[in-house]
Amino acid sequence: MSTERNEFSIRLEEMLKARNMTQKELAKKAEVTEAAMSHYVKGDRTPRSSVLARIAMALDTTSEYLMEGVPQNYVDEIGYAKRLIARNVSQMSNAEKREILSILLGDEEG
Repeated sequence: MSTERNEFSIRLEEMLKARNMTQKELAKKAEVTEAAMSHYVKGDRTPRSSVLARIAMALDTTSEYLMEGVPQNYVDEIGYAKRLIARNVSQMSNAEKREILSILLGDEEG
């Protein structure tokens, strides 16, 4: 039986690799069982907000990044904004596109 991994579990695994940390080490730092951490990484479960906050702290990141992919710094924010706009441009009205251009060009409209 295969479980579809969610974005949270994928980001969690990426953060573990980036920090050169094992699931066991993260479980200890976040004060959760190894079994629970295994479920989070597999995508079987999503942690409660209090546990999520401890996991984020242990990984030196934010809950928003782990759950939603919201970038942690300026460079990542620019890339995130580009991807978000590119993904949604076909659904945007001309007025919405003009509004984004206005923001990018620094025009103040009220």
